This record gives sequence, structure tokens and C-alpha cells, in this order.
Amino acid sequence: MDFYGGFNNEFNLFSIMFFIVFFLILAVIVATLIRGLFQWNKNNHAPKLTVDATVVTKRMQVSRHHHTNEMHSHSTTYFATFQVESGDRIELSVRGDEYGLLVEGDRGKLTFQGTRYLGFERK
Repeated sequence: MDFYGGFNNEFNLFSIMFFIVFFLILAVIVATLIRGLFQWNKNNHAPKLTVDATVVTKRMQVSRHHHTNEMHSHSTTYFATFQVESGDRIELSVRGDEYGLLVEGDRGKLTFQGTRYLGFERK
């Protein structure tokens, strides 16, 4: 028991905080899924474009995932930035095998659909 009325108040405060945090986490997960579905749908409805482009730069994003106290894994996302004839730059996520074949300064035909990378053919 405490000064404010005992164990029930502590339990109620914990229960309320637990559900608030739970629903906030759930809301973030749902919002992320919905955003992903909207982007997927937007890409599917975008035209497939093939344009002259130059590989400007490449980068990797490494994420570390904790599974248990002793287990963890890493994942790497690869990105390439292309400059098109108009001077605009487009950064697209590419597969690891494609990333290894792209060289900064390469010129060729970039094929993409919305934010989805479909390929790059060197000239």
C-alpha cells in the first residue's frame, strides 16, 4: 500500500500505461504497413519508364536486428542514385547483385516504375 490509496492505483496506472504504449506501437506498425501498401499500389499504377541516365553515386544502409540476448543479425539495403538528362536525380533501392555491377559514372538506360528499380543497361 502507498500514500495514494494502495495497490489498486498502482495497478491501474500500470495497466493504463501498458495499453497506451501497446496501442502506440500497434498504430506505428499499422501506419507503416498502410504506407507500404499505398507505395506498392502507386508503383503498380505508375508507367514503366526507360530513360538515359548516369550512375552518380551508390550507398549501403546496414541495419542490425536483435532477436535475443545472444542472437542478432544484419541486413543491408543497397541504393543507387541516377541522374537523368533533365538533371534530376533519382535514388532507387537496388538488389545486391545489381549494386555490385553498377559503377559510378556508368551511362546507359535506366528502367524504373515509380520508386521501383527495374534495371540498368550500360551503353
